[in-house]
Amino acid sequence: MRFTPTEIPDVMLVEPQVFGDERGFFLETWSALKFAAAGIEVDFVQDNWSRSRRGVLRGLHYQLAVPQGKLVRAVRGSVFDVAVDLRRSSPTFGRWVGRVLDARSRHAMWIPPGFAHGFLVLEDDTDFVYKCSGRYDPSSERTLAWNDASVGIDWPLDGIGEPTLSEKDRTRAASFATAETYA
Repeated sequence: MRFTPTEIPDVMLVEPQVFGDERGFFLETWSALKFAAAGIEVDFVQDNWSRSRRGVLRGLHYQLAVPQGKLVRAVRGSVFDVAVDLRRSSPTFGRWVGRVLDARSRHAMWIPPGFAHGFLVLEDDTDFVYKCSGRYDPSSERTLAWNDASVGIDWPLDGIGEPTLSEKDRTRAASFATAETYA
């Protein structure tokens, strides 16, 4: 595996080594030893899987009391995946990073605790899977507005128009100025 820091160095692009032949392919999606060697020591407690159609935007979600680190990837289709740094003590506080993750490249992204996370689905029937370092805690879940101008995420909406949002993401999302953040 190759670990490449993004513009926010704590967020890493993870490129697996793919072994393929006429039968198909094989790759490791997670290796505690390899992640630890890259400086990422994490115990995962939950795996999630979502399927969405093109134009769905999920997020930007985070949990205060039980922060989650996430190892995310698209195993079918593609997404534009985004992490926003909500750690007040960080030199990149308020900045975002985004990458296209797709089944063709098989890349993943590591997003440590302290970030809001979301993704825009770029193809129909996209399957998105992720490992979480913290349990889901609905009482501490928060939502940051996906379109907050002060964060300025450059979502690739050409040809999509207005994204499809959940009720929660439409009505309960906080602006960056009013969002609860981490120390």
